[in-house]
Amino acid sequence: MIAIVGGGMSGLALGRELVRRGCECVVLEAGDRPGGVVRSERAGGLLLENGPQRARLTVPFAALVDELGLRESLILAPEDLDFFVYRNGSLRRVPLSVRGLLASDAVSWRGKLRAMLEPLTRGARDSERVADFFSRKLGRELYEHVVGPLYGGLYGTDPGEMIVGLSLGGLLRDMGIGRSLVLARLRAGGVGPPPACSFAEGMESLPRALARDLGDRVRLDSPVRAIEPRPGGWSVVLDDETLPADAVVLAVPAPVAARLLRKIAPDASSRIGGLRYNPLAVVHLRADTRLRGIGFQVSLAEPRTLRGVTFSHCLFGGEGGRRDRTGLYTAYLGDPSRASPAGTRPMGDPVRSPGFSAHTDEVLGTLAADEFRRCTGYAAEPLAVARPAMPAWDTSWSALRGLRLPAGVHITANWESRPGLAGRFARARGLAADALRAPPA
Repeated sequence: MIAIVGGGMSGLALGRELVRRGCECVVLEAGDRPGGVVRSERAGGLLLENGPQRARLTVPFAALVDELGLRESLILAPEDLDFFVYRNGSLRRVPLSVRGLLASDAVSWRGKLRAMLEPLTRGARDSERVADFFSRKLGRELYEHVVGPLYGGLYGTDPGEMIVGLSLGGLLRDMGIGRSLVLARLRAGGVGPPPACSFAEGMESLPRALARDLGDRVRLDSPVRAIEPRPGGWSVVLDDETLPADAVVLAVPAPVAARLLRKIAPDASSRIGGLRYNPLAVVHLRADTRLRGIGFQVSLAEPRTLRGVTFSHCLFGGEGGRRDRTGLYTAYLGDPSRASPAGTRPMGDPVRSPGFSAHTDEVLGTLAADEFRRCTGYAAEPLAVARPAMPAWDTSWSALRGLRLPAGVHITANWESRPGLAGRFARARGLAADALRAPPA
């Protein structure tokens, strides 16, 4: 029996892979619903995503959708949507192609010419900062106004605090990018990424389907209090019972993993407990605009609390995923240069750190609507606020080098290996096929 602690996407994906390989498991989720950060809610007749807004319909993901019976509820985003960057008082279109970028006013001609020298520069060095890498390869202007906001926006982190070998290096390898970013994009020709997709009832349809597939192997409202060694395996301590397990997999946020490892692996606990998380506020807005696109990010040079906005209704529609004209926008507030150790309260200017518990939803909603109006020129009405914390993937991740876990204890999480849904399923396949095949020591 393998005990998986945590019923988010990491735990559910691993549970599914183990069952497919004939291995018995149980997924223990502390909350009353599966999915972790993947949360879809309804407010004012609109479908709101508090976690990932979309997935990419890769071949493996399409197969998973079919296997889980979700094909009829699948929604594809339009393929002709552009992205925007807010710079110097206006939104500037950033077509996601080399040729399109050359025609964009997001970067000056001097900046574009500098970017064309990229194939002559050296490839990535694992030890350099992500900001230095992009600036060296593409020039400071393109980095500051386009690439930095796009990449940093994935983590809510300043790329100047991220190390290539700890974060970007794996992504470059996965994308088959060697020395040159520009040449790799040109070699791809007109082939773009797989289409963005979601479901009629939101992204939470995916973890719900995975939980249904696993059946009674998923136990909700089952917080794990401790993990203790026993002869030949481990004991997983719950509130009212103790489960024997041959192996334990921690599929939980870093602060929870650090707590559970404190007695059985104090060094690993200390390393994981030092990982920094970024406070973030997700504010859903309703607005009547003429905007059309994927959304926009804010230039790193702009002194704004608003870091980006997704045009949710343009991607998948408002009511139940049906395409309509409802102007639903998802705004992200936070200062990406600030992060806090896992499980601690961040410090700093409260206006620039909207993750503070002292801020009411009303204050954050008003702030998001005001920033939205300043960037777009349109008034907006706040609908709902969520307050997730994002793994920063910054310099604190160097603590994971040399991490050692007791035999029979494993980790799979969005802070331990490549984040994103594709990364979660890839890690689940690898862990199920390799690490868990071996008998416990």
